Amino acid sequence: MLRRFRPYLHYLRAVRGPLTGAVFCGLVYGAANGAGLPLMVKWVFPRVFSAGAVPLTAWALILVALWTPAVFLVRGIAGYLNSYLIQLAGVRVLEALRLDYFRKLQFLPLSFIARQTTGDLISRGLSDANQLQFTLTSVANDGLKQPASLIGSLAFLGWMAFHEKGVALVLVCMAVIPLCVFPIRYVGKKLLLRAQQIQGQLGSVTDRFSENLSAAKEVRAFGLEEHEVGRFAVESRRLITFQMKAAKYAQALTPAIEIISAVGISFTFLYAYREHVQLDSFLAILTALYTSYEPIKKLGALNNELKRGLGALDRLEVVLNEPLTITDPANPVAVGRLRGDVAFEQVTFAYKPGEPVLHGLSASIPAGTVCALVGPSGAGKTTFANLVPRFYEATEGRVAIDGHDVRSMRLADLRRNIAVVSQDPVLFNESIYNNLLLGRPDATREEVVTAAIDAHADEFIRTMPKGYETMVGERGALLSGGQKQRLALARAFLRNAPILILDEATSALDSQSEQFIQEALRKLVVGKTVLIIAHRFSTIRDASMILVFDRGQVVATGTHAELYAASPLYKSLYDRQHGAA
Repeated sequence: MLRRFRPYLHYLRAVRGPLTGAVFCGLVYGAANGAGLPLMVKWVFPRVFSAGAVPLTAWALILVALWTPAVFLVRGIAGYLNSYLIQLAGVRVLEALRLDYFRKLQFLPLSFIARQTTGDLISRGLSDANQLQFTLTSVANDGLKQPASLIGSLAFLGWMAFHEKGVALVLVCMAVIPLCVFPIRYVGKKLLLRAQQIQGQLGSVTDRFSENLSAAKEVRAFGLEEHEVGRFAVESRRLITFQMKAAKYAQALTPAIEIISAVGISFTFLYAYREHVQLDSFLAILTALYTSYEPIKKLGALNNELKRGLGALDRLEVVLNEPLTITDPANPVAVGRLRGDVAFEQVTFAYKPGEPVLHGLSASIPAGTVCALVGPSGAGKTTFANLVPRFYEATEGRVAIDGHDVRSMRLADLRRNIAVVSQDPVLFNESIYNNLLLGRPDATREEVVTAAIDAHADEFIRTMPKGYETMVGERGALLSGGQKQRLALARAFLRNAPILILDEATSALDSQSEQFIQEALRKLVVGKTVLIIAHRFSTIRDASMILVFDRGQVVATGTHAELYAASPLYKSLYDRQHGAA
């Protein structure tokens, strides 16, 4: 079982200093705990309470009296330092583990992210990472401290028992210890299943939270408050059920070991009585037995913790072991600023194996072309555009820019030449200025303001409480839809990339703002290749090329006039929107 954690033990290297100190303190704790008390019972108490004991001097009496506090002082200081240093190492391990998890998420293909729920991914990165960190540090801590206590106790127990009555008493004292393994193994198997269920259900609860908060307006608009409370209660109740099933087994382990231990002590008592073992020796053996069962219980709890850690590890590895299918090539083609000739050559793509969305699609878009992608919903327009920046990888065929396969370029070089404005733009919870600066981090303030002016965003920005330093809120919640869209456009303008992908980028603007943006676009698209995913035909009147999509293929190409006359599908789509007018 420990082999499963071996690949993750490298997280402990960065904290080997505090971890080494913790291990040393743990060994001191184990020695003081395992042998200190039995030695006191064997050699200290008889010096004081035996009938024929020689009276102690004042200093000797003080030293005897100080034995107990000295043992507990060493034990307490060592235990405290052990726990503190383990906690220090633990939080650093957790930081490194979460950072690696978060970093992996940044580079995984969007197809993987789309298959997961947001809440579950958050739960894996927070709750499961925390569980794995706790398990790793527990192994590093109790994995040495408790065996040290057990070895100290057993060594003293074996020596005492052999010294008194030979091997027979040793075997009697230790016969019950192997029996403690059985409840530990049984509980461990049960807990592994329950731990996986708990972590999975915790992801469902987190996802319910995330989904509800992202739809706060809709919940209130449709009066779904009680409905949502009910849905959350179901998930929460299921989580509690799994937690109590895990608690049922975990809490049964300690009394089971204690009962077995009590039986062992009883047999030892009977045998010691029959063999006429002296009281001081018997009390020392009894104390050693007691202190040996305590680490056994804790090792049983550690085994349970390992099972919980395995459950968390299984869930984390879904992300950590997911292959990075969209990566830089081994020998990338060096590219600077691209011209923007885009070509699709017999491209097939499927989100799910065996269910292609694009079928052997070919298309050529010369540099400087404003190309509109038109077609029914689900025809493949957005998928087509997403293959250009390699958000997804073509299953067959190739996508090329300026004759270079997009897979032959470094991702950073490719995407630096592309600006994307989605239908639902995302702004980060930072200032307006910092959100705009994401378009080109090295831009000057004058260039940022110019881009905002071109996108007709400067006017409303200057009316905000802190102007360009105004915080936009989570996902831009403090701005209107039109304001967010104009900031997203300004960010794309600032990037000044040779290729623009606009997913109905003006859909959230009022008619007046849309007119201003269309005028700005006419200036900014000069010399650039523009892909406009058009849902409204009013946005494509300036397109020099239109690709008509249907069922994953380009079924017609041309200008508006040419397609209206020659393509029944295009004519029907256009008339459906403009027939009334």
